[in-house]
Amino acid sequence: MTGIRRTATAAALLLALPLSVAATAPALAVPAVPAAATSPASPTVPVGVHVDLPRPTGPYTPGREILHLVDQNRPDPWVPSAGPRQLMVSMYYPAKAGTGGPAPYMTPQAARLMLDTKLPGNTIPTEVVTGTRTWAESHARPQPGRYPLVVLSPGFTMPRTELTSLAEDLTSHGYVVALIDHTYENSGTTFPDGQTLTCVMCGKLKTQEQWAALNESRAKDVSFVIDQLTTHRHPAWRYARMIDRDRIGMAGHSVGGAATVPSLLTDHRIRAGANLDGTMDFPVPTTGLKGKPFLMIGHPLGDHQEDSTWTESWANLDGWKRWLTVAGSNHGTFTDTPLFLEKLGLPEPPGTTIGAERGIHLTDTYVTAFFDLHLKGIDQPILNGPTPENPEISFHP
Repeated sequence: MTGIRRTATAAALLLALPLSVAATAPALAVPAVPAAATSPASPTVPVGVHVDLPRPTGPYTPGREILHLVDQNRPDPWVPSAGPRQLMVSMYYPAKAGTGGPAPYMTPQAARLMLDTKLPGNTIPTEVVTGTRTWAESHARPQPGRYPLVVLSPGFTMPRTELTSLAEDLTSHGYVVALIDHTYENSGTTFPDGQTLTCVMCGKLKTQEQWAALNESRAKDVSFVIDQLTTHRHPAWRYARMIDRDRIGMAGHSVGGAATVPSLLTDHRIRAGANLDGTMDFPVPTTGLKGKPFLMIGHPLGDHQEDSTWTESWANLDGWKRWLTVAGSNHGTFTDTPLFLEKLGLPEPPGTTIGAERGIHLTDTYVTAFFDLHLKGIDQPILNGPTPENPEISFHP
């Protein structure tokens, strides 16, 4: 594996570890590894620490509902004895403000597992995560109309909540968003019966072929979710009528971004895809992506290096394409993770100069612009080249 976009960081930064490092770090074994004498010292949590997600920038209030989906036609690929593949999905949709209640960031069980597996021996209270301020309203009444659907897939080992800010901001600009937890591939997924399933696959992926298989499995998860939302006589979501079935896109972080490639290749309904800093172990074939638009956003690797899977795939892309690099960013910049690092006083990886909210803002801005262009047909000059407003963004030739 090339793994350049999976640069290592200090042990205390496990919350922000990129996927290949996370997959092999002993601290990410499941169940959680107990604190050892050599474990990094836990940070001292500032008194009254509270994390607020950035306020969405669009005109719509995000509503949110949680779906439990079961694929009766597919055994779980990682734990066949568990029976059919089960997924938890957060559905975000344009809603009428003030008609719902606060939407929790994540369940206490999932939050505890995330902290314990990524910061062994930590003393961070679960409430630091579960108390995070979101902007979505739970079970709010929907706005009228039909909206494009964007499916989001998180990084390996990370729960779906790492992309909450992106989901909320996209929704505020007039999208329905399906944010997927890929069961047994993250620190913990809580199901309606109260059971929280842990990361069976952590530490098991050693070869490029195994990572490619994970990408392909995620593509099947994504297509199943789209099936459940759009093609059944009785859709799994009560507000499925809001989805415009002819305008569907996908984006993801890390391995979730890499999974956009097999998704675009195998599902004709997905019209455009965005990869946020994910090494493409499932490469773009020499025949391209059937002309579908593709956006790549990544962090700088130093010494003028580039991930070879990106350079090879870039050459094979046969439709509209952009490759953006965010100066001063790191692998976690495109997620909510840096917000927690800042509040907890944990350092970012060396070379990081961009603030947490600025990184999220740039991610939201360019991902939204990409889908506005390709799913709504709205011209986006910001995608044509560098701008004075966003000097951190450079365009690959």
